Amino acid sequence: MKLPQEYLNKMKNLLGRDYEAYLKSFDEERVCGLRANTLKISPEELKSLLNMPLKPVSWCDTGFYYPPSERPSKNPLYNAGLFYIQEPSAMSAAAMLPISENDRVLDLCAAPGGKSTQAAAKLKGTGVIISNDISAARCRPLVKNIELFGIKNAIVSNETPEHLSERFPSFFTKIIIDAPCSGEGMFRKDPEAVKSWQTHKTELCVSLQKDILKNAAKMLCKDGIMSYSTFTFAPEENEEMIKGFLELHPEFELLEVDKSKGFAEGIGLKECGRLYPHKIKGEGHFLALLHKKEGEPPLEPKTISTVPKKMLKDFYNFCENSLNTEIEGAFELHGTSLFRIPMGLDLSGLRLKRSGLYLGELKKNRFEPSQAFAMTLKPEEVKNKVTFPVGDPNIIKYLKGESFKTGGNDGWALVLIDRFPIGWGKIQNSRLKNKIISGWKYE
Repeated sequence: MKLPQEYLNKMKNLLGRDYEAYLKSFDEERVCGLRANTLKISPEELKSLLNMPLKPVSWCDTGFYYPPSERPSKNPLYNAGLFYIQEPSAMSAAAMLPISENDRVLDLCAAPGGKSTQAAAKLKGTGVIISNDISAARCRPLVKNIELFGIKNAIVSNETPEHLSERFPSFFTKIIIDAPCSGEGMFRKDPEAVKSWQTHKTELCVSLQKDILKNAAKMLCKDGIMSYSTFTFAPEENEEMIKGFLELHPEFELLEVDKSKGFAEGIGLKECGRLYPHKIKGEGHFLALLHKKEGEPPLEPKTISTVPKKMLKDFYNFCENSLNTEIEGAFELHGTSLFRIPMGLDLSGLRLKRSGLYLGELKKNRFEPSQAFAMTLKPEEVKNKVTFPVGDPNIIKYLKGESFKTGGNDGWALVLIDRFPIGWGKIQNSRLKNKIISGWKYE
């Protein structure tokens, strides 16, 4: 790969004696990674189910390396949301952020959803995660990945950091900032990143990063922690960015990134962490953890009044006839679309792609459940289900949108691979009418 001379001069000055080792890393085979969805499966069980050699990622206890010759996205278990395909270094920011149950998490630059799905798995269905991306187009895969993972407590917004900070001052306990950057750490993996660097150099990213950090600081409550990460080596976007932020925000302090996980020390700020492709199996990455030691405690949110039960008669009839579990919480109707809102948050005035768990559509005298709803359910929570073992040819038929003969009682049925849902079907006279939505079909 031909790298710009300006960049090479910069890296030689930055790396010193490690410069030649860095250049040699471009000749090495790139690494690939996937991460277990612990909302559904343990890493150990996933490893036993996937018929491929997997090796652990040191900085992410749910992450694995897999050989580039493998195609895990073609495995039907991917369609069951059991794992997320993610570059190994990209797993570090959410892995190193100490997210606990009942946290309020903001993923500020969230698309396509790697860090959001990772954070949501740590929440275990509690608290809330708001996954935001300023690009409406990038929000589409973000929504799909969140729904595929079976996440119940996520909101997907398409807002500016400034507008969010006006709505959520001192609200979040954890914030993830995967900042837009010059992308130098991705040069080995993606030649297009080199072209982008030549037109979107460091100086064009710095102002964006400053603005994002400034607004994130307003949204973090006292004792909250935020991770700031980039895929670049440029100190101006990394340590110098953090140093400038701390000078303007004395209420923050740096936390130590655990160097035993494979990180090198930051340049000038040893608490930060750097992943170098010539030292680890992964691409270049930077990470800083910022603790807000002073400020307001978590502010109580504004909440909505839930939709009256009488308006949800058909939904409750569906639950009574089809489920063995109660669906509780605050509900909101957008036209005929029914959502369950995490924490009952008042989200009025925000540009939203998903205001919570999309449950389905209230049609005339009936309720039609959504694909997203199906992915959140467990086999014991439904009355009628059709289960296929791994490898059954009917799985591919279902994922392609085909209908076919099957057992089971008439009515709505959850379709599963073993115990893992992949969508709905409707059975009539021993024939399964396929209800998988078009954007989820197997290709």
